[in-house]
Amino acid sequence: MIIAIDGINAHHFQSLLRQSYQLRARVFQDRLGWDVNVENGMETDVFDALNPTTLVSLNASGQVVGSMRILQTTGPNMLADVFYSILQGEPAPRSPLIWEATRLCVDTDRLNATGSPRARNSISYVTSEIMVAACEYAMDAGVSDAVAVIDPLMNRVLKRSGNAPYDYLGKATPMGKVTAMAGLLDCSIERTERLRERSDMRGDVFLDEKTAIVRFGDNSKKNLAASDAIRTYLSEQLQSADTLDELHATLKLISEIEK
Repeated sequence: MIIAIDGINAHHFQSLLRQSYQLRARVFQDRLGWDVNVENGMETDVFDALNPTTLVSLNASGQVVGSMRILQTTGPNMLADVFYSILQGEPAPRSPLIWEATRLCVDTDRLNATGSPRARNSISYVTSEIMVAACEYAMDAGVSDAVAVIDPLMNRVLKRSGNAPYDYLGKATPMGKVTAMAGLLDCSIERTERLRERSDMRGDVFLDEKTAIVRFGDNSKKNLAASDAIRTYLSEQLQSADTLDELHATLKLISEIEK
């Protein structure tokens, strides 16, 4: 399941964001050897301060097993401001219809590398789930395309998952210890249907915000404890109601709370 965390709701999901940054550190620094900024076990950069959207994929236990960051190309972004040498002198895309997708990563320690693409705990399924979420999230916003800064390894992962870029900008360019590429992906029904079919992905991949806050928000445990206390109180009120007016008042309160 996917939760979309943005500048409006991020205060509810700081714990999930920290897990995402920790995953990025394990993937990009520890596993891939990228020269990235890691502090307190978390990989972040200046673009994380711009209120991007982060799509996080959670497993059944509520742990972050994958994530992706989405930035608008009309403002600062990695291709225009960091990886511009890929473009070989050409201008970076600047359009409200094109978003930038970066920092796509999955937790290979928690996920099955050899499982079926239809198995929810497989690397392939989680990668496809994040890409489906990104495409559908973009389409809902009227966005038609995404540019993704990737390395050859991620390019192969995208191809294997039926999600290959339809074109590339500039050329693959050595950037320190890695080679960086800029791929273009259409945000289209055809792409999402192809990904969904390959992974037998049905229904909405997103967890609605209200449910996400209750189940996985930073105050979820406090909220659950408070909810239990309220339910206990109301149950006692129902049992102790002596008149129809008291009964109706309690039932009305229950109805209001459950809206």
